[in-house]
Amino acid sequence: MTDIALTLPTSDGGTEPYRMAGEPVAPPAPGATFPRIAYAAAHVVADPRRMSDPWRAPAIDWDATIAFRRHLWSLGFKVAEAMDTSQRGMGLDWPAAAELIARSLAAARETPGADLACGAGTDQLDPAEARSLDDVIRAYETQMEHVERHGGRIILMASRALCRVARGPDDYLAVYGRLLRAARLPVVLHWLGDMFDPALAGYWGSRSIPAAMDACLALISANRNKVDGIKISLLERSYEEDMRARLPNGVEMYTGDDFNYPDLIAGDGLRHSHALLGIFDPIAPVAAAALARLGAGDRAGYDALLAPTVPLSRKIFEAPTQFYKSGVVFLAWLNDFQNHFVMVGGSQSARGILHYSEVFRLADAAGLLRDPPLAAARMQALCTLHGIE
Repeated sequence: MTDIALTLPTSDGGTEPYRMAGEPVAPPAPGATFPRIAYAAAHVVADPRRMSDPWRAPAIDWDATIAFRRHLWSLGFKVAEAMDTSQRGMGLDWPAAAELIARSLAAARETPGADLACGAGTDQLDPAEARSLDDVIRAYETQMEHVERHGGRIILMASRALCRVARGPDDYLAVYGRLLRAARLPVVLHWLGDMFDPALAGYWGSRSIPAAMDACLALISANRNKVDGIKISLLERSYEEDMRARLPNGVEMYTGDDFNYPDLIAGDGLRHSHALLGIFDPIAPVAAAALARLGAGDRAGYDALLAPTVPLSRKIFEAPTQFYKSGVVFLAWLNDFQNHFVMVGGSQSARGILHYSEVFRLADAAGLLRDPPLAAARMQALCTLHGIE
């Protein structure tokens, strides 16, 4: 690598010289086989030129947004569309999400081998205005019908409105039971912990994770023919392993654990998790290469590739975890999947320059900066914007 040095801030208020050392990891050859189902939850690219009301009216660069999905498909990933990684409920409103779903499904039909599933939730319903379970059901049905009308499969997202109005586990079972019966195809359920969204505390009717898990498993057991699998994002390996062992035959576990994904995907020899991960957006080339190694029976090679991505992921997803999207988009900018670092809702301001500098260091160490001189120039420009010369 050409010798590249820049000045980065330090936690004591000073600066330090930083010399890049990482070598970009090459993705696998086309046609590599993954031994697991692997969904990458994808971000959206804002359009700063049309963003006249940044906090309240999202403006999307559709060409760049769809191009990034084609990038993920080219690496062998499926796309989890219009999920929280795309800033659902944190900058991306339902009209924009609906257009994103329609455009991505159209793009998939034009792209050989492309596959995706789409998030259907209730984010057009203000939780404060939800008065009944029927309000929640109607909101869900609107989004489910939109996904199915455009030929998509559904990921049934967690609902802030349901969390607000439900009185206990039975209300969750009633709502989800009705939705599952109405779905044309089996869905992926979505359990997002309150570290990702504080408004979802007590989901499935209890703040006790074991009790909530019992309720969710009861729903799955009663509707197993309509449940493809469940994605859980609780950032606690033991919860996922426990639930995975209790799932009915034929129902898949999709890890959403951005802290412990390498071991959960590899499995314990008896059981493994598939993947539906936000971190697969920024680490896609390395994750693809690692999954190809796992498919070839090279567990050591798989571990060697993914191990350096874990400190990066833990940094991106550090508390307050709901702001992880800014790190995802930051790396997309460094890697030239977009020519700016602006997000819908102005969410790039959710993290500070110390966070971004550490993400840069860790991405370099993991071989994730595909054009090191460009990444360094953009990082230095961001530092300059923050008064670091």
